[in-house]
Amino acid sequence: MKIIILGAGQVGTSMAEILSREDNDITLVDIDSEKLAGLQDRLDIRTVHGAGSHPSVLEQAGGPDADLVLAVTNQDEVNMASCQIAHSLFHTPKKIARIRSGEYLSHPEIFVDDAIPIDVIISPEHIVTQHIRNLIQYPNALQVVSFAKDRIQLVGVRANQGSPLIGRQLKALREDLPDIDSRVAAIYRQNRAILPRGDTVIESGDEVFFLAARQHIHSVMSELCRVERPGRRIMLTGAGNIGLRLASALEQSNYTVKIIERDAKRAKQVSGQLDRSVVLHGDGADEELMNQENIDTVDVFCSLTNDDEANILSAMLAKRLGAHRTMALVNRSAYVDLLENSLVDIAISPRVATVGTILTHVRKGDMVAVHSLRRGAAEAIEVIAHGDPESSKVVGRSIEDIQFPEGTMVGAILRGDEVVIAHGSTVIEPEDHVILFVIDKSRLREVEQLFQVAVTFI
Repeated sequence: MKIIILGAGQVGTSMAEILSREDNDITLVDIDSEKLAGLQDRLDIRTVHGAGSHPSVLEQAGGPDADLVLAVTNQDEVNMASCQIAHSLFHTPKKIARIRSGEYLSHPEIFVDDAIPIDVIISPEHIVTQHIRNLIQYPNALQVVSFAKDRIQLVGVRANQGSPLIGRQLKALREDLPDIDSRVAAIYRQNRAILPRGDTVIESGDEVFFLAARQHIHSVMSELCRVERPGRRIMLTGAGNIGLRLASALEQSNYTVKIIERDAKRAKQVSGQLDRSVVLHGDGADEELMNQENIDTVDVFCSLTNDDEANILSAMLAKRLGAHRTMALVNRSAYVDLLENSLVDIAISPRVATVGTILTHVRKGDMVAVHSLRRGAAEAIEVIAHGDPESSKVVGRSIEDIQFPEGTMVGAILRGDEVVIAHGSTVIEPEDHVILFVIDKSRLREVEQLFQVAVTFI
């Protein structure tokens, strides 16, 4: 596939890295020539220096032959103009754009071919807000992602001492919860992936990823860790787009929310947009202010400013002062890795969350959802099985008879409105939504090929 990526920021660079490893023809466009030079030396890609919204630059980047334009610069207007030009001049089949402004997003009717021709809109703020809401809903979770129209969830938790399953074989999960069907998709022990089997013994400290119907998540979690009730007292620092979106969503669900914002003008503006949240003008790293606002009674503290260092320091301070659980928004990958097992409970990477959403629309096969897990080390995907036993390598076959690449686990299936937790004898039927966990991302192309139907299928 010939793909033009506009913008060499965090998301654009990550997409170039991932897609270039999957035998795509990638051209990366940016106005920063030094950044492009460094990336061209490191990646197997072509680079073009210039503004992505200029017709001559898009033509130089291969616009006439491109299958996809991915516009992820930091300016909404540039992304929209680039898609318009790609459509008008080159009839590019697919155009994906990152749009941040709520002003644009509140009018989806403008994103049509005879107005602003964008096929897929990516909103990082919306994606990250939903990610944080899931983590607040499941206080012990390391990661929560949804599939099958939110009917099935994949949850990662750290098994801790005293939990019922510690020191026991995995098959004991079925004995303890005979009326609940679930599937452990992967286990990470000291950063090493373990494919789970019935006789696998769970150890304290294991990261366990499991799939279950949404209504059964808490029951399965209780087998692996001490499950806490979702806390209702939330404190946020940073009243930007993500902070405002999150506060608005939480107060509608009856959470008690306080926001600390350094900019007095922004604090006043946001206070007028929220109904019940308390907006404070101040610094999230001000120990006196935090104590005055009873930080030791806060259930979840989220630092959501545009400054990675400020977010990390605020979250660490909040934890030291007594906040029960802390999260920090962190853009730089190196910081995310460093924060593991630190005073910050969860490091939230907007890049990882956004990349997964984009991959949904780039991967071959009928992908419904793609989620990056463990900071991009693995992926969970939802793909629709098409065809019949003659035209498909998976339809009409039981899971144990399909030659899945090593490190691939089928977790669950959505069949119509029915959730089916997958087992070896489960037969895949036409139009099933199949949810897979892929530990080795280099094998993703093989997974895609499995679900592609023969060219003779109509």
